[in-house]
Amino acid sequence: MAPTRHILLVEDDNAIREAVAEILEFQGFAVTCAKNGADALAWLNEPGQRPQLILLDLTMPVMDGWTFREVQSGRPELAAIPVVVLSAVASHEARALEHPVAAMLCKPFELQRLLDAVERHCLAA
Repeated sequence: MAPTRHILLVEDDNAIREAVAEILEFQGFAVTCAKNGADALAWLNEPGQRPQLILLDLTMPVMDGWTFREVQSGRPELAAIPVVVLSAVASHEARALEHPVAAMLCKPFELQRLLDAVERHCLAA
């Protein structure tokens, strides 16, 4: 049996978070959800918690996606995890160059584009 591919979904909108998690789980992925960057970092700081991919919203309370990326990029043990950004603000693409990401999807995104990005960037364990 192939190893489970694990995704960390960081999204503050409950409806989006639950829908995306359910779709990915239906596709065979294990999904851990976080409501903001601080929750995501707390989970990543627990021993043995390393997803193959992070799906990251940028505009969130407590800790936004930009701050999360800054911290993640500065920590070698986390920097190698690919990040796909999910953003409702198209102008965020230019700022993403500060901490490059694997892909950016503008909300609302097509389901197939999300699944294609996940398949392309989710590293096999």
